[in-house]
Amino acid sequence: MKRAPIVVLVVAVTVTAMLVARFRSSHWTSAASSSLSFHGQMAPDFGLESLEGKTVHLSDFRGKAVLLNFWATWCQPCKIEMPWFEQLQKQYGPQGLQVIGVAMDDASKKDIAEFAKNMGIDYPVLLGKEGVGDAYGGVQLLPATFYVGRDGKVVDKVFGLKGREEIEDKIKKTLDNGQ
Repeated sequence: MKRAPIVVLVVAVTVTAMLVARFRSSHWTSAASSSLSFHGQMAPDFGLESLEGKTVHLSDFRGKAVLLNFWATWCQPCKIEMPWFEQLQKQYGPQGLQVIGVAMDDASKKDIAEFAKNMGIDYPVLLGKEGVGDAYGGVQLLPATFYVGRDGKVVDKVFGLKGREEIEDKIKKTLDNGQ
């Protein structure tokens, strides 16, 4: 019977933490969504270092549909999405899709490369910078995914984890846009 107060305390702390997390998540999502409306606008160009040491620009992929995913090694929802992105890159790459991952954490280049290898990621992984995140409206909630049409204009943006089917639908929409 002495466990009852501890159980009640654990449940109360858990519920409080979930409510705080939900409030912060919805606040960040609405703040990030409203801070910059990208739909139909040119995606901000950037030059970021790849894991291979090359400078990669978003504009290098003009003519392709781009799924631009901001993530971090510590982000659990990111770890769920990344294998889907890899599969979808293989499936839709021949139709003109290019998935690009932008690592937005403080891990070393070596740690990010090891993480990407362990996740089985073959698409380009770039080392993010705060300025690039800011150009995309302040990437405060990860994962953050931008769908960029072949013409370089933003077709859609998503903050947080979405289902594989929804991601695939957005890829199809992006492939059809800006031709």
